[in-house]
Amino acid sequence: MTEKPILIDNLQYANYSPALFDEMAEAGLSAVHVTICYHENFRQTVENMISWNRHIEAHPDRLMHGRTANDVRIAAETGRTAIFYGFQNCAPIEDDIGLIEIVYQLGARFMQLTYNNQSLLATGCYEEDDTGLTRFGVQAVAEMNRVGLVIDMSHSAERSTLEAIDVSSRPITITHANPDWWHPARRNKSDAVLRALTDRGGMLGFSLYPHHLKSGSDCTLASFCEMIAEAASRYGAENLGIGSDLCTDQPDKVVEWMRNGRWSRQLDFGEGSADNPGFPEQPDWFRSIRDFPNIGAGLADIGFSKDEINGLMGLNWLRFYEHNFTPAVKS
Repeated sequence: MTEKPILIDNLQYANYSPALFDEMAEAGLSAVHVTICYHENFRQTVENMISWNRHIEAHPDRLMHGRTANDVRIAAETGRTAIFYGFQNCAPIEDDIGLIEIVYQLGARFMQLTYNNQSLLATGCYEEDDTGLTRFGVQAVAEMNRVGLVIDMSHSAERSTLEAIDVSSRPITITHANPDWWHPARRNKSDAVLRALTDRGGMLGFSLYPHHLKSGSDCTLASFCEMIAEAASRYGAENLGIGSDLCTDQPDKVVEWMRNGRWSRQLDFGEGSADNPGFPEQPDWFRSIRDFPNIGAGLADIGFSKDEINGLMGLNWLRFYEHNFTPAVKS
């Protein structure tokens, strides 16, 4: 029996507004994982959460808090979008393992162990030397497992990612990246990482950010969907979803904040560097949030079944939420 289709975009960093909330509704999105922070400390992250809480309070006909899988079902039944909070760095927990439980209690459901750089927990994908998880990192993973805060390794380096998969007692995720056998961007992931991730029940969210796409802004929908088909043959369609990394209406100066934070006076290398200033143009088939259903149409065009499309477009994430957003059961 096929479940009711539910659409989930498991990573965005748009400059949100009532117009974009309307676009979410137009696209039929029942859940969106929004980026709360990059380099903010705990207090600054709480302030960002307050801002998002006010968005949700001001738009009860469009939005609701997302904390559990059942919230997605409620959102789908009521025509709203459940908003799940996530961190693209471990900066909010500073050097205090106790803050992991606190941010979970405040509504966070995903946290990356690092954003491109070396952090107190792990190594980012732009560092030359990947030393893997730190001692703090190993303990942080265990605490995240305990409370139900999902480990995200989207911006982490290879050894660190493999160690996180191995050390974690629960499945982890790469919310927004693509296979490097399709497009060899530094942020995309190796076959070894993706096999290890999915063999342990983890989820990969495919990114629509042009620097992660073959042919960049000129990537075609057919090429993107053919990549998904090959990934499904290697890793199982049930372990795959979408994490668009969409940055709608963000000013170009935000790229500098994302890449540099407070740690650098120089333009960082790689995505968003002097060679790639500002946000790249989105492919013409995915210009905005309202274009999310185009992916499902592209998957149908290359032969995916209805059940597979429903999974890839949201139900796989919903299953992952069901199993991983609650505290670990004590044996």
